[in-house]
Amino acid sequence: MEVYERLRKEIQGEVKRTEFLWKYTSYQIGGAADVVIFPVSQEDVLKSLEIARESGQPLFVMGGGTNLLIRDGGIRGVVVNLTRYLPEKVEDEDMEDGTALRAYAGMKMVCLSSAALERSLAGLEFAAGIPGTVGGGVVMNAGSFGSEMKDILVCTTVVTKEGQLKTLERAGLRMGYREVSLPDGSTVLEAVVRLKRGDREVIHKTIVDWNRKRKEAQPLDLPSAGSVFRNPEGRKARELIQEAGLSGYRVGGAQVSTKHGNFIVNTGGAKAADVIAVIQEVQERVFKQFGVALKMEVKIVGDA
Repeated sequence: MEVYERLRKEIQGEVKRTEFLWKYTSYQIGGAADVVIFPVSQEDVLKSLEIARESGQPLFVMGGGTNLLIRDGGIRGVVVNLTRYLPEKVEDEDMEDGTALRAYAGMKMVCLSSAALERSLAGLEFAAGIPGTVGGGVVMNAGSFGSEMKDILVCTTVVTKEGQLKTLERAGLRMGYREVSLPDGSTVLEAVVRLKRGDREVIHKTIVDWNRKRKEAQPLDLPSAGSVFRNPEGRKARELIQEAGLSGYRVGGAQVSTKHGNFIVNTGGAKAADVIAVIQEVQERVFKQFGVALKMEVKIVGDA
């Protein structure tokens, strides 16, 4: 049976064929995938991965598409989009002091931060301005304003590429700057975070202040994938890019933001090839002037 027909028959979520992926990325860029699946339950996720694996088709799992650039040729095989996997479900974890929350991969980090605020729990204020999902937050060790997922993560449940469910304790994970040592090919299903009791008004004020700073410093009015490059040790990528005279550098619809040098924005109609050309120029000029090799934070996938 063709993989598309089997998926439509065996999972509850939506299955689409030849679906353009620009609709599901913050860049609003990306070609079509052969098949896109939107699982709505853990059973759906496991069955989707099982069918894709058994079909022998290439498999790519994505969350909110906020740290992702999909090439113009799209993605061959099967794409599993987790944004509909329990996007509103957060549970109070059964711990003595009631400060832990369990959230599922499809929930937005912003919503998890709001759930913590409602409970007067501090520690997730940094997530209130992160547009990605909890699953992506774990995979990328998302963070801002000096806080990261590694600071609050208790454990995460994943499904391995072989289809096994595993709960991984924080103590057993190496978590660094925008990276986590998850088993190769695994998919995050949920995460438990440990927070602290706090004053709701103070927590809310911190969120408001930090979101104001984001709005002042970042080009949030244009599509982007956030910071494109990791900060090299001892420097900020945006400063190196701006000092290299690259502010406003443009190829097609892709431009180095004049507001924040580490953002490459889609000014309208940008192709992935435009963004990649800007990335390459930035890397070459920064290396030539400062001897610093900028490493990517945004993930580039798909066919040219």
